[in-house]
Amino acid sequence: MRIDILTLFPNMFTGFLHESIIKRAIEKKIVEINIVNFREFSHLNNNQVDDTPYGGGSGMVLMVEPLVEAIESLKREDSKVILMCPQGKTYTEKKAIELREEKHLILICGHYEGFDERIREFVEEEISIGDYILTGGEIPAMAICDSVIRLLDGVIKKESYEEESFTNNLLDYPTYTKPREFRGLKVPDILLSGNHEEIKKWRKNEQIKKTERKRKDLM
Repeated sequence: MRIDILTLFPNMFTGFLHESIIKRAIEKKIVEINIVNFREFSHLNNNQVDDTPYGGGSGMVLMVEPLVEAIESLKREDSKVILMCPQGKTYTEKKAIELREEKHLILICGHYEGFDERIREFVEEEISIGDYILTGGEIPAMAICDSVIRLLDGVIKKESYEEESFTNNLLDYPTYTKPREFRGLKVPDILLSGNHEEIKKWRKNEQIKKTERKRKDLM
């Protein structure tokens, strides 16, 4: 998979690309991530890519021209162009599973007051990571990259994510490790029984109970 990220702040991705699972996936050549500063596509001497809104109002609006030219410089037949936007559909694990099947993602990070509305004619999808406002689309782009890349073959073990929260509309079951007892808090006896069928049943039941208690909306 190739992922191109259009941003005004490429340095925000330095740590993200050089740590943990993302770094290993890049080194294994499972994914290629390219950070593009779309100021490079500005037609103005000062590399400006925003301007005041027509009709008045506060803030600055990102111009359509440099963004579209940046998209067109990267786009292939198998590309999917996604706009990071609070007006988009709320991101879910189901969407992450869908996106892992794509060969090429182009993620557009906004900033300032927003985008020229015409940019929407050049994207396939708009995604929001929640009903709140961030200063830019860089953090949402990282969240989407992380959630998709970890699902790619060879990044982590398949069994590590098959029973995680949201994969079956349930939250994850409780997990424990050593010591067996800590300040009076004990590991459930069933997990020490060695009976894997009963442990499986217990975990499923705990998933249902936890989801009903914490996220009834998922059920």
